[in-house]
Amino acid sequence: MSQKINDGIYDVRELGLGKTVVLGFQHMFAMFGATVLVPLLTGLDVATTLLMAGLGTLLFHLISKGEVPAFLGSSFAFLGGYGAIAPISGANGMTNAQLLPYACLGVACAGLVYLVLAGLIKLVGINKVMKFFPPVVTGPIIIAIGLGLAGSAVNNCTQNWLIAVIALIIIIVFNIWGKGMAKIIPILLGVLGSCAIAAILALLFGKTIEVNGGSYIALAGNPALILFDNGALKNFLDAKWIGIPVKWNGTVFGGIDWTNTSLIISSIIAIIPISLATMMEHIGDISAISSTVGKNFIAKPGLHRTLMGDGIATTLASLFGGPANTTYGENTGVLALSKVYDPKVIRIAALFAIILSFSPKFAALVSLIPTSVIGGISFILYGMISAVGVRNIVENKVDFTKSRNLIIAAIILVSALGLGSAATFTIGAVTISLSSLAVASILGIVLNIVLPGNDYVFEKDE
Repeated sequence: MSQKINDGIYDVRELGLGKTVVLGFQHMFAMFGATVLVPLLTGLDVATTLLMAGLGTLLFHLISKGEVPAFLGSSFAFLGGYGAIAPISGANGMTNAQLLPYACLGVACAGLVYLVLAGLIKLVGINKVMKFFPPVVTGPIIIAIGLGLAGSAVNNCTQNWLIAVIALIIIIVFNIWGKGMAKIIPILLGVLGSCAIAAILALLFGKTIEVNGGSYIALAGNPALILFDNGALKNFLDAKWIGIPVKWNGTVFGGIDWTNTSLIISSIIAIIPISLATMMEHIGDISAISSTVGKNFIAKPGLHRTLMGDGIATTLASLFGGPANTTYGENTGVLALSKVYDPKVIRIAALFAIILSFSPKFAALVSLIPTSVIGGISFILYGMISAVGVRNIVENKVDFTKSRNLIIAAIILVSALGLGSAATFTIGAVTISLSSLAVASILGIVLNIVLPGNDYVFEKDE
């Protein structure tokens, strides 16, 4: 029998193999768009990114005893880190492609910082460490993570609000009124349904237009109603069926000049501070997953294990030429919508990512999905992340009649949502900018320490 808490399914054996595989594919699909976007923005390899996301997820599950239903995809937090290395190219004539291995080395070192915090938790105990990260801090951070992504979702929707709303409506309808399998794969159905409608509209009423140097198929030639990218269609037709996902002679070491110690040290120093923010995000993500699933994963298998899994996965991914890994809010949103919490589903998604990393043709096919469809999906998934943050605060009974709690939450939210590159400083020849979320996390932690009345006691719910 499957264990059911909050009407959730904790053992997928009752669903059967076929439905379980479809659920795994849905999770793979949810992470795909954001995961491949990072290499597209940085110049890293998409296939390598998929491979390391899958392997990193399986490694995370191994270290966390297979208990946490988390998927590790590409981290957006380190985008600034890759960009921080670029100014050096003006001094020595190196191209972005030549600098990427140095940036990856810096990210790999940042992943090792996770192990330091994990060791600290193991050494002094989780109660002392978690006193610095109570729900009054992690809750608003989770809310800010979701709301901070809201602009991206809306921006994607603007390519074609009609298709975006159709995708959103399909998801809502199947999630609320769907029966059986349809109820637990609303995202996949939303993607397939809205893409099918977009394809029909393109065939019947589509016209080719030029926008900002790109060629698109738009509904009745209206640039506000873009359906498909002709460039993505060409890439799909030209893509090979089978390809090797790992570049740079197997690891980033093949692209590094080890005699250039100045660049190596500068890259490491520039990127390592970003881990302070991503570790806080990790704690928030694990708290969100715990709230969604109804189990305290911070206590069992333990925050030290999840941090270790995330950190090692990030280091290995970076050394093989992929972006940093992080627990994915998109998949937390899928958990909340489908209410299927068995980690086996996530591991199936990881296997899909590994297999498909060897097929450039599939990556190109997914790239054909209209941006507006991604926007419609993100519209609800990102909102679900923030909603989970609210739930985290409510379930932990954070007392907002206390001024200290109001102040902490207020400053976290305003800092995370209102600031841009809020903290900029220079180390050597490299300028480092902390993200608004990093600043908000640090301010929340510091305020929680210095303001009187911190009576939070971490409870190890089993």
